[in-house]
Amino acid sequence: MKTAYEFNKERIQKVSPSFAYEGKDLLTWQKEAREKLIGLMGLDKFSKVDADLDIEYEKKLEGSTEIRFTYASEEGYRVPCHLFLPDGIKNPPVIITLQGHSKGMHISMGRPKYAGDEESINGGDRDFCVRALKEGFAAIAMEQRSFGECGGTEKGPQCFESAMTALLMGRTTAAERVWDIMRLIDLLEESFADKVDTDCICCMGNSGGGTATAYVAALEDRIKLAMPSCAMSTYKDSIGAMHHCACNYVPNIANFFDMGDLLAMSYPKYYVQVNGIQDTIFPIDGAEAVFAHGKSAYEEIGKGDRVYHVKGAEGHRFYADDSWPIVHKLLGK
Repeated sequence: MKTAYEFNKERIQKVSPSFAYEGKDLLTWQKEAREKLIGLMGLDKFSKVDADLDIEYEKKLEGSTEIRFTYASEEGYRVPCHLFLPDGIKNPPVIITLQGHSKGMHISMGRPKYAGDEESINGGDRDFCVRALKEGFAAIAMEQRSFGECGGTEKGPQCFESAMTALLMGRTTAAERVWDIMRLIDLLEESFADKVDTDCICCMGNSGGGTATAYVAALEDRIKLAMPSCAMSTYKDSIGAMHHCACNYVPNIANFFDMGDLLAMSYPKYYVQVNGIQDTIFPIDGAEAVFAHGKSAYEEIGKGDRVYHVKGAEGHRFYADDSWPIVHKLLGK
């Protein structure tokens, strides 16, 4: 006799998304698809508030300047961030870096804080801000909800209770994280336009940070380049096939979209999808299917050269040396 989980894993293999991109006019589909995705995620339940920027400190580092700040993304909730500005570059492009399902944004900053952090950083190119500075970018480490300062502990993130409570109100953790990124972009335009190039805002992340990148890229046109890593694979091959954190789930989404549709919704931004060929939780076969589907939408409009698929030789990690040259090629920087 099948367990309930075995039954549902079999069912999701047979699901055919009814709103998937099928080669019709991309821009018409994109507008309708985005409206549908906003409803599924619960993003329509959020309201803008004044950012109430609080710069806690600014200090000079070797080769860069660090600005620590917080802002209000919705009433009663503040987001902590660190902005790193490279020396000698006026108004550099800026990349929002989103740490994966980890102990917090200190990993992105390359600052070990807890036992095991050094291995996480050095073994997977997870010091996103450090590398971005070397590549001539300003970099922002943004703490995602339920990670680090926003709900995590030294043992790791604490997503389950928050994600389940959000679902009771028709919201999702994915939407909360996307909302925080969108409001951060507002803040960059309002308060940091004299320090970074707000016409070249990029977004990247690995694992859970890659998931947030994929969803915000599908909806936010002010992002010029998106680089989700080890997060893109079909629902039936990844989060619908094995245990994942509750923060990954958007109710009913598989009946309407697959992750390749998120890539298609991201047009016209540049897109670097990164996967590890040995990644067991976002399998490469599903990742290739996602990329092929999304790229086909770009090709329909004659822009297939805007999307790249990086396939790293190992598992669930970022691949900086393989990915950054493509970023520069796409941006012409």
